[in-house]
Amino acid sequence: DDIESPLLPVLARMEATGIAVDRELLRSLADEQQAKVVRYEQEAFDAIGGERVNLGSPKQLQVVLFETLGMPKTRRTKTGYSTDAESLEALEAKSPHPFLGALRRHRDASKLKQMMESLLKTIDATGRVHTTYLQTGAATGRLASTEPNLQNIPIRSPEGQRMRETFTVGEGFEELLTADYSQIEMRIMAHLSGDEGLIDAFVRGEDT
Repeated sequence: DDIESPLLPVLARMEATGIAVDRELLRSLADEQQAKVVRYEQEAFDAIGGERVNLGSPKQLQVVLFETLGMPKTRRTKTGYSTDAESLEALEAKSPHPFLGALRRHRDASKLKQMMESLLKTIDATGRVHTTYLQTGAATGRLASTEPNLQNIPIRSPEGQRMRETFTVGEGFEELLTADYSQIEMRIMAHLSGDEGLIDAFVRGEDT
């Protein structure tokens, strides 16, 4: 009654308002990623002598990695040996090979391209995207976002940062605001415990 219910109309207005996206820039970035997908795919083929395989097929990757290239076996699965990102990262550290690097880059570019194309499909006629916020979607109590998920836009890679730049100040608005809590868990602990040392540290800004 005190926290979740009063938030409902706020989230409803946020959903209805949406956020503006530069459609042309996003399409251009998606096309760039597609070009990278093709380039990295060819690099992977070249690394195994020109053989063409489906880089999205775990079964075909198992043949290339553990039979053609004779690499050390990864974690065993029901269908053979794992070719997931974690397993391949460990394999690359143990047995570096140009194929593994090209495969990793291909996967990253493919994932980002798919994310961009999915976002493009959700832009409405006014140039805005309207996500759905879920108040009970995360066990931690944080908001979740779906259709599209606007909380999984990459930030660590340069390509991800460029994708974030496609979110713009729409017509009728002055700026975009980014806000985040600082040490929220510690602040809650200080409040609930009444610990004078913790409270004093926050008051004096020592948490920075």
